[in-house]
Amino acid sequence: MDLWELADLCTPWCILVAATLRLADHIDSGHTHIDQLAVAAHADASALHRVLRHLVAKGIFEEPQPGHFALNDLARGLRDNRIGFDLEGIGGRMAHSWSTLLTAVRTGRPAYQEVFGRPWWDDLTAHPPLADEFDALMSYAGHGVPDPDVLPDLTAWPSIKTVVDVGGGTGALLAEVLKAHPHLHGTLVDLPRTIARSHEVFTAAGVTDRVAAAAQSFFDPLPAGADLYFLKSILSDWPDAEATAILRRCAEAATPTSRIVLVNGVTPNEAPDPDLLMLVLVGGKGRTLGEFRLLAAEAGLQVQAAARRPSGRFLVECGLI
Repeated sequence: MDLWELADLCTPWCILVAATLRLADHIDSGHTHIDQLAVAAHADASALHRVLRHLVAKGIFEEPQPGHFALNDLARGLRDNRIGFDLEGIGGRMAHSWSTLLTAVRTGRPAYQEVFGRPWWDDLTAHPPLADEFDALMSYAGHGVPDPDVLPDLTAWPSIKTVVDVGGGTGALLAEVLKAHPHLHGTLVDLPRTIARSHEVFTAAGVTDRVAAAAQSFFDPLPAGADLYFLKSILSDWPDAEATAILRRCAEAATPTSRIVLVNGVTPNEAPDPDLLMLVLVGGKGRTLGEFRLLAAEAGLQVQAAARRPSGRFLVECGLI
């Protein structure tokens, strides 16, 4: 492999184009010949053929006979989940944001607004369909997917009766926690557009009588006095100043016996994932445990425990200083 291969943008863009044109869905529906595919995808047959031939050469899609295409395991991924790959949706926002990487590296700040006119979060607010796609993408990526290995063993903490999920999306994770622990009551904190989609999640889980929703920013004062404040995949979305502000809100809401637990975004003192997409979108980053201790202290918190779970997730527990 040489530098030209490493710098080649052809393959990722071809994947995004294939997803946007729903090629996997069309092939799965029986449109296997390039002429049929072009009609179904509203595309030029010659240009589309070139894209598919490139993807076949890279192991994505198959061409069992000239001009006829079939799905393989990688191509089926474009049929089963297109969120994040569609250039006409949130995937296009993320793809085009890479053009701002040079500015982000020079300044240390995101430059998403250079392309789309607004910072990332403001852009989502201004375009509700994109915000809905983002919420769905976060659920698919694990931000709201039920995961028994996410939380500490709450049976070891019998005093915990109330949980606040800070930035918990549409509430899938909180719903599973409440189902698993019938004595708990929970509060979901997220923006109004996201909270609006949580009722169906809680209803399906049968926990509506034990859950409340706070439709707000987590930069505003949080519901006070809970036994546990939970933040999953939140701090890595923000630069240091904003991450500290979120932790400070947790500290302000907590009691001397409250626990603040974080999952994802903090690693043991090895280098965290560089996660350059977070840099270009929002200026976020992962942090080592040592770096996190400094942020926590500035917010009025101290690390009380940190451990890696069997799944590999790293949990950090904090309390008030």
